Amino acid sequence: MATYNGQATIERQLRSILPQLSNTDEVLIVDDQSSDDTIQIINDVFQESDIPHQIFINQVNQGPIASFERAITKAKGDYIYLSDQDDQWFSNKISVCQATFKLNKSDLVVHDAIVVDKNLQVIDNSWNHYNHNNVDQGVLGNLIKNGYTGAMMAFTNKVKQAILPFPRTIAMHDQWIFLVTKKNRYRIDSIKEPLMNYVRHGNNVTGQKRKKLPMILDRLTMIQCYWSIKRK
Repeated sequence: MATYNGQATIERQLRSILPQLSNTDEVLIVDDQSSDDTIQIINDVFQESDIPHQIFINQVNQGPIASFERAITKAKGDYIYLSDQDDQWFSNKISVCQATFKLNKSDLVVHDAIVVDKNLQVIDNSWNHYNHNNVDQGVLGNLIKNGYTGAMMAFTNKVKQAILPFPRTIAMHDQWIFLVTKKNRYRIDSIKEPLMNYVRHGNNVTGQKRKKLPMILDRLTMIQCYWSIKRK
């Protein structure tokens, strides 16, 4: 998980995640120099839990891509789940994803989500519908419009080894994870079922729409990054 000034939502998110974990799991949080009570709230939540956790604080604000890269680098488990600070996982998210990993021998799993506002009022029953995502897309379709959202992704340690280190120029870490997985011909599976509330409150760092010119530049950058990928 990457955090930054998330005091309004971080407790809710952690309390939706922790009941799904065991003491063989670990929560890794990279905080990007929060100036509010985010760290204190995290510490308070974990005082009530025996789930192993580590908190890493960036020396300077680096943004979400670098923060997620640091968290992924620190992860030692067989399966890695990405989490934003302001969402709310459903109680079956991990069990459904793990069943998919084991049944299909998946390397990357992505699922749908219910889109809600800051008060958890439903905006759309499907993020894929709301954002016009194609989660069965190929490389070309993904480079035109990324249909993969990091907060809804989980992947194996094998994928972790392939995606690190992130190129400094990538526009989105979730798109990079998909492209590397696809180029290596690792197995990708999409779960149609919504497994979390995806909160859209207007101040989200991830999932924001960009202006057309920056989007075009981002696509050109990602094309260059894709061609630089060396298959494992």
